[in-house]
Amino acid sequence: MKLIHQSYVKNGAGEVKVVPEEAEDMWHVFNLVREGDRVTGTTFRKVAKDSGTGAESERVKIRLTIQVEGVEFDPEGSSIRLKGRNLTECEHIKLGAYHTLELEPQRAFSLAKPCWDALDIERLRSACDPQASADLAALLITEGLAHLCLVGSSTTLVRAKIEANLPRKRGPAMAGYDKAFDKFMDQVFGAVVRHVDWSIVKCLVIAGPGFAKDTFKTYLEAEAVRRDVRPLIENKASIITAQASSAYKHSLKEVLALPAIAGKIKDTKAAREVAALQEFYAMLGADSSRAFYGPGHVLAAAELGAIQTLLISDKLFRINNVAKRKKYADLVEGVREAGGEALLFSSMHVSGEQLNNLSGIAAVLRFPLPELEDQEIVEEV
Repeated sequence: MKLIHQSYVKNGAGEVKVVPEEAEDMWHVFNLVREGDRVTGTTFRKVAKDSGTGAESERVKIRLTIQVEGVEFDPEGSSIRLKGRNLTECEHIKLGAYHTLELEPQRAFSLAKPCWDALDIERLRSACDPQASADLAALLITEGLAHLCLVGSSTTLVRAKIEANLPRKRGPAMAGYDKAFDKFMDQVFGAVVRHVDWSIVKCLVIAGPGFAKDTFKTYLEAEAVRRDVRPLIENKASIITAQASSAYKHSLKEVLALPAIAGKIKDTKAAREVAALQEFYAMLGADSSRAFYGPGHVLAAAELGAIQTLLISDKLFRINNVAKRKKYADLVEGVREAGGEALLFSSMHVSGEQLNNLSGIAAVLRFPLPELEDQEIVEEV
């Protein structure tokens, strides 16, 4: 994301002007924009025009500012639709009328907030960091099914899904199986060529159960040479295989946890999230009085300064309850000020989905709190 202008103070009002440059930036925007914010951008509207020969209409470009009342995100289309009241004097749209403003990559917009808290500022800085990008590609493959995913600092996007009905291997159908399997391999090869940008991606992991992953890696290397696909030939050393239990997206957590893969992506946010979640589960099994989850228990542990690592989902911050959001923001800041680590998990990663199943918040403690473990604590705001 490109930052054009900024004028805000921490925990105060202010405005920024940005240009989302890729799909992952739209996820950051979705997490930044909330009800009550003001967004200024360009939109198009059909306007009736009297030409003298009958009513006609034309699309006109309009610059509007709306007070946001609803936010919808389309991850596949990489677009965000904002619904709200128009705050701009305009001949085509009445002041105060409802209008929908669509945000897309490569289209600048301004965002004004009544309060920029620490988490908003951190997300903005992260989004504008040129190092934060989809630097890992993962191909999950088995016979007849493949998912090609791009793993970035905040999102995991399925870029291609390839399915094929393969005949049985035995009997007269064997010849048909070979032909169908070759066609399937060719389709997967084409998806890799189209969607893996080697100027960004540092590693391609081919994972899955059985031998399909090894067969495809051999096919990929041979076809790259035969078709002279230079990016694949030059990055041959960055293509590795790994074991996974299935070819579905949820198996990514197994792939990211493998030591060989973790070594390749050790500097990415996604790898740290996976490692932290593993540490939490390990602690939960070894000493449950040092591993808490749920808002009530985690907030109580924070008041005692007991949190070593805080795991919190960005889903908890996409709320319109100002007091609740502030409480979670203060929790993150408090843990960091006390020397702990606070990790903001992305709901677009597999690890974030897992954390959401645990209420969206968990913590590994510095010392055991058995007296809190057995209590039933209800979060209050």
